[in-house]
Amino acid sequence: MDLIRVFLGYDSREAAAFHVASHSIHRHSSRTVSITPLILSQLHGVYRRPRDPKQSTDFSFSRFLVPYLCGFEGWAIFADCDILVRDDIAKLWDLRDDRFAAMCVQHDYRPTETVKFLGHQQTQYPKKNWSSVILFNNARCQALSLDYVNQETGLALQGFEWLGDDDLIGKLPAGWNHLVDYDPAEAGQTAPNLHYTSGGPWFDTCRGCGFAADWWDELHRALHPVSEQGCVTAPMPDVNLRKSA
Repeated sequence: MDLIRVFLGYDSREAAAFHVASHSIHRHSSRTVSITPLILSQLHGVYRRPRDPKQSTDFSFSRFLVPYLCGFEGWAIFADCDILVRDDIAKLWDLRDDRFAAMCVQHDYRPTETVKFLGHQQTQYPKKNWSSVILFNNARCQALSLDYVNQETGLALQGFEWLGDDDLIGKLPAGWNHLVDYDPAEAGQTAPNLHYTSGGPWFDTCRGCGFAADWWDELHRALHPVSEQGCVTAPMPDVNLRKSA
């Protein structure tokens, strides 16, 4: 069986985002998908890093354990939990290319704000947001040993320095990591994966973000049955939604 292995970042402050992301993946997938949340309390003895003051989520660095957790075998997908998949994840899986050790959307992401969601400091660094969706070719990522992941600097991890050669990083189509409210909204209309990197509508302060209605619709689909005609049978919640730009 060609099992699609997906690891999602998990932070208790974004539990709703994790479950909606999982639902969106399963709802659209044409193949069997295994989704594993990277919950730090379940990684005792494996993840030992002290929390970095600049770290905005629990999974900022635990994502780099994915090859180890797969026994450095096969391929796996990692994604932040603040995503919404709107197409078949098998299409992303089929982009695997053995010429590369890792594959990602190679953004030129330079946010202008100094503070992001929940009041965390916004920091600039090379390859920012590249690691928010990664296809790992696990056998070629053995540099990500437990010691390396637990001891190396955050910049080295997020900057893919563990590969030693940027030619080992393959490019994914931009739509598989569309940065909401940063990338052009028009591109987001057809993007297979929306990434609410600046904060999603599950945060009170981000209720008016781009594509908020899409996220609420997916949550509603997860909570309520759907008729044979594909229509949600319960009314949408009474919330102020801003339609996609």
